[in-house]
Amino acid sequence: MRTSFRLPAAALTVSFLLAACGEQSGQQAAGAGQMPPPQAGYVEVTAQPFTLVNELPGRTTPYQVAEVRPQVTGIIEERLFKEGDRVKAGQPLYQLDDKLYQAALASAEADLANAQANRELAKLTDGRYDKLSKSEAVSQQELEDANANLAVSEAQVAAAQARLDTARINVEYTTIKAPINGRIGRSSLTAGALVTANQAAALVTIRQLDPIYVDLTQSYEELRSLRAAMANGELITTGKDQATVELALPDGTVYPHKGTLQFSEYAVDEQTGTVALRALIPNPDGALLPGMFVRARLPQGEREKAIVVPQKGISRQPNGSATALVIGENNIVEKRTVKTEQAVGGNWLIKSGLNAGDKLIVDGLQKIGPGIPVTPVDVNAEKASAQSSAEG
Repeated sequence: MRTSFRLPAAALTVSFLLAACGEQSGQQAAGAGQMPPPQAGYVEVTAQPFTLVNELPGRTTPYQVAEVRPQVTGIIEERLFKEGDRVKAGQPLYQLDDKLYQAALASAEADLANAQANRELAKLTDGRYDKLSKSEAVSQQELEDANANLAVSEAQVAAAQARLDTARINVEYTTIKAPINGRIGRSSLTAGALVTANQAAALVTIRQLDPIYVDLTQSYEELRSLRAAMANGELITTGKDQATVELALPDGTVYPHKGTLQFSEYAVDEQTGTVALRALIPNPDGALLPGMFVRARLPQGEREKAIVVPQKGISRQPNGSATALVIGENNIVEKRTVKTEQAVGGNWLIKSGLNAGDKLIVDGLQKIGPGIPVTPVDVNAEKASAQSSAEG
């Protein structure tokens, strides 16, 4: 009888212990299921002075171009330059056969001497008749004829002098010279070729490449927006730096010499809606050649309180709008619609939507969304700590 009563009591005790253990295990399991909020790496948005730079496409063009043509007709006796060399203004390039022009020069010199002799004779006759007219030894008509002959002879001397000058110029033109400094190209003719005065085909082309022009195009809408921002006080002009131009070469490298903006066209292209600009760039090493595609960076204004944030913190929606995630009150993620103005390296210049002091999330974006609590992690502080540990 005693045995039958003890077994139920023992079973009851075991059941109680099992229930207690099950409750404790359930509590532990529940505690293990509560995960901490995900980490969100952020950068604090700051307002800082920023120079607004426009990057514009452009092509290089020579500072000066001279197509060399003969000014007299003749046969080329000799080419006096090496193709591709640098030449200076006044340097002889071609020598033409000048025999005919030398003969014309000698004839013009003889004509001038003859005219001068006739003038001297007419001058003596005029002086003699002038004295005789006072004693009425010659008539008034004879005196007037002597005066007229003297005037005619002086005009003949002047005409002969002009023909002599022309003959000398033609002789000089038989030596074809470089009109400008620059790099000379390929000669289209060789010795023995006949050339004619002011022919259509150039003998050779000279291009001055130091300095060199860069022709740029800018959207008129961008230019108008910049001017409006400056007028409203959103931008301030950068003074002397406003005319500074920096070039980026096709491979992405920055050209070492900075230039200046020369002018902006006062007309808008009807087809493209762009305005033409021209920059002047030093080219002492000849690294820039005509026809190269480059990108020019022009500082056009400075914003005193600009918001510049990393591009990875800005997302694009299917409709093209830009959004950002920030850490709000109680570390809750908030979604912001922002407007970007332009890309600046790996950053965006923000027009609106973000303010100084906002905590912009840049890391861990795949695990979080609006309304989710997060654990904030200052990205810049972590980098500084890691660098300090590495240096230590």
